[in-house]
Amino acid sequence: MTFQRPTQVPTISAADVQARLTTDDEANKPLVVDVREPDEWAAGHIAGARHIPLGQLAAHVGEMPKDRDIVLVCHMGMRSERATQLLRRAGFDRATNMTGGMDAWEGQHLPIEH
Repeated sequence: MTFQRPTQVPTISAADVQARLTTDDEANKPLVVDVREPDEWAAGHIAGARHIPLGQLAAHVGEMPKDRDIVLVCHMGMRSERATQLLRRAGFDRATNMTGGMDAWEGQHLPIEH
C-alpha cells in the first residue's frame, strides 16, 4: 500500500499573512479562517480570524465570500491544507493555506489574541 500526499494547494507564509493583515488597504486584507478545535483556538489565535473547526467547515461554505482572499490556518498546516482543498473544490479560487500554521506564526513571535 502506498500513501500519497494530497494535491498541493497555494500557500502563504505567516509573515506575509501578517503583512497583508496590517496593510491600510482594507480591500486587500484576507479573511483568516482558523480550522483548529475550540481548545486550540482558546489557547491563542490570529486577531480578527474567524473560527470554524475543520469538521464544520463544509456547513459554513455558503457564509464565506468568493471574491476575497481567504487564508486557512491550523496548528501546523495539515488541516488547513485539507480545508483549502475543500474550499477550492467549492469554487473558492482565492483560498490559500498558511504554511506552518500557528506553529510558524508563534515561532516568528507574531501577535496572538486569547
